Amino acid sequence: MDESAIIQVDRLTRRYAGRPAYDAVRGIDFSVRRGELFALLGTNGAGKTSTLEVLEGLARPTSGTVRVFGHDPYRERRAVRPRTGIMLQDRGFAADLTVAETVKMWTGTLSNPRPAGEILELVELTGRAGVRVRQLSGGERQRLSLALAIAGHPDLLFLDEPTAGLDPEHRQHTWQLMSHLLHSGTTILLTTHYLAEAAELADRLAILHHGRIVALGTPPEIAAIRPARITFHLPTDATLPPLPEVVATINGTHVVLDTENLQPTLTALLTWAARNDLNLEELTARPASLEEAFLSIAESDQGVLA
Repeated sequence: MDESAIIQVDRLTRRYAGRPAYDAVRGIDFSVRRGELFALLGTNGAGKTSTLEVLEGLARPTSGTVRVFGHDPYRERRAVRPRTGIMLQDRGFAADLTVAETVKMWTGTLSNPRPAGEILELVELTGRAGVRVRQLSGGERQRLSLALAIAGHPDLLFLDEPTAGLDPEHRQHTWQLMSHLLHSGTTILLTTHYLAEAAELADRLAILHHGRIVALGTPPEIAAIRPARITFHLPTDATLPPLPEVVATINGTHVVLDTENLQPTLTALLTWAARNDLNLEELTARPASLEEAFLSIAESDQGVLA
């Protein structure tokens, strides 16, 4: 067990009754450490929401154990709930209340809320305080949901797709807000379909596939599941030299090199080209990416075990 963990998940399963029964979560293990941002990724139906509902204390596990701050989040909800903030996709706001009234109503349920003005300023909704919820755009409702999640100074924040529907400017601002919260001591568990968001913000992440965790580690560790890639056009009549530990795909003059060692491979390639006075047109070189690793897992039947 990770002694520094705020969340500890051991052999968690979640089964939905039916004929046949459906196993949404199939025996997963992970922990979320104090002060980190942990991203939970997966395609639709991978088990993210089913996992979150258990962690948030909204549902029981079918089997296995979950501890949040050392407590069972479902049976000991009173010990856990005051220390957590939850941002849900299904917001259920009262349409006729204004933004300010919504925040006031919510903070009235909290023991130690932030001032309403501070809450609205953090999510850039100060200028919309007097607007009724029904008149807000989808992105503004998303930011209002985030405002309520952070209103009570949570030690642990659950963010379910926090930047979905936001324009690039407000998405960047939300990233900055998450970084600010982390620096102030909040631990964040994030789900997102924006892989660049996970790569930029996450200290560690897990990828769920068919209810199982198939990759777990830092973003660079997960990205390394896939090789780096070099592409270029080979001059006519030139023959590519042997390059160790490289998988080469040649289609006419177009060459794709997949390699686990980008810099040595690129150095050898450019040295060969210079010695032979060759111009490698449209040359690109890029390291392995989280997106490529995620797509390789999503497109597979079994995933890639971490």
